[in-house]
Amino acid sequence: MARASTKKSRCSRRRQSPASRKKSHASTYRGHRNYSLYINRVLKEVVPQRGISARTLDTMNILINNIFERISTEACSMMYFRNRCTLTPQDVQKAVYSLFPGKLAKYAVAFGSEAVQRYLHS
Repeated sequence: MARASTKKSRCSRRRQSPASRKKSHASTYRGHRNYSLYINRVLKEVVPQRGISARTLDTMNILINNIFERISTEACSMMYFRNRCTLTPQDVQKAVYSLFPGKLAKYAVAFGSEAVQRYLHS
């Protein structure tokens, strides 16, 4: 008797079933990052004598997480549209161009690329 061999797809596009993934804190809790420390650091660099309230920090944190989620969702859909398994910087840049209006997208991509280059060369 011959065994039936199953062929794995090149990249999986469906979610894992709950039985196949580990039950860990990461899989059961879908939290967002907290950027309040970084917001405070940037604010102190720009205007050292000013502060920011906790409520405003929460609002900024929600805004940053929302934008990050929108960009990542759009970039992943572009990746799937092109039948690729790897998310490239070009996918992220095109997602930013499709989500934000003209000049804002242009400056976001320019400053993001510059930040990545500084990180790679440091």
